Amino acid sequence: MDITLSKQQIQDAAHTAYDFAAKVTGGANANYIPYLANIAPSLFGLSVMLPDGTAFNIGDTGYRFGIESVSKVPTAILAMRQHTPAGVLEKIGADATGLPFNSIFAILLENDHPSTPLVNAGAISACSMIDPKGDSDAKWKAITDNITDLCGSAPQLIDELYHSESATNFNNRAITWLLKNYDRIYDDPDMSLDLYTRQCSLGVTSSQLAAMAATIASGGVCPVNGKRVFDPAIAPKITTLIATVGFYQHTGDWLYTSGIPAKSGVGGGVLGVLPGVLGIAAFAPPLDDAGNSVKAQAAIKKFMQTLGLGIMNGDRVTIA
Repeated sequence: MDITLSKQQIQDAAHTAYDFAAKVTGGANANYIPYLANIAPSLFGLSVMLPDGTAFNIGDTGYRFGIESVSKVPTAILAMRQHTPAGVLEKIGADATGLPFNSIFAILLENDHPSTPLVNAGAISACSMIDPKGDSDAKWKAITDNITDLCGSAPQLIDELYHSESATNFNNRAITWLLKNYDRIYDDPDMSLDLYTRQCSLGVTSSQLAAMAATIASGGVCPVNGKRVFDPAIAPKITTLIATVGFYQHTGDWLYTSGIPAKSGVGGGVLGVLPGVLGIAAFAPPLDDAGNSVKAQAAIKKFMQTLGLGIMNGDRVTIA
């Protein structure tokens, strides 16, 4: 079916979704990371960006929050840029675990394999893959430059969050050394874990995440400045990873009810990609039991339902 949408319809749907989700209650801030526990739970923003750079931002879209697990998406893209999608598949994998994002048991079930770069184990492994090997500063520059290119603007490290995470990342330390035992860490383990912890501590806005999502939706061209960031062949690969594991053990329910591949983070952010059509992001700190923002989910789902869109519908969408 062919669907033609005006920009006004998209803007109206965004406002409808925001107003609807603003009334949604429930969830709680992540409390195992002290910094996140203290973020005002009332914060809420919704951003949409189209391939031509048109942006709709409603609410607290300029507030910088911890990117957390949404950072797994750009680093997976960078690993594919440097080592090809086939290389990432070989060294990490692309299987959903069906288990929590920080599961150690999943590593054992996958026969020592990290499973996917969008869970903690695979993301730490992806950080270890980033070139140049053995140079933490250069690797960090590659990671942050890549995020800057995807967003069209730079993230900012939240030092307090970084120190808070570094002091409490005991589970991730166990994951890192278990992967090292199975030869699934491809650089120094401590450095790889630190890079992962730092990237999770980057501060971004919902408008930046919408731009990143729109860059993926546009096949690797950033709508903010027209710069080609990655090869078009990577776009369906990263979107597939997002679709299969973006909401961890709730991913199937999410895709079934929302129709859009999306990646969440315990900082309260959610990034959604509708290939060829738009990128969307929302932010609100209170989370459900799987670590996904309650209001952000409600807003994106309402937006998709209002416009009647879905990645599995087979629709050809034109924005007039």
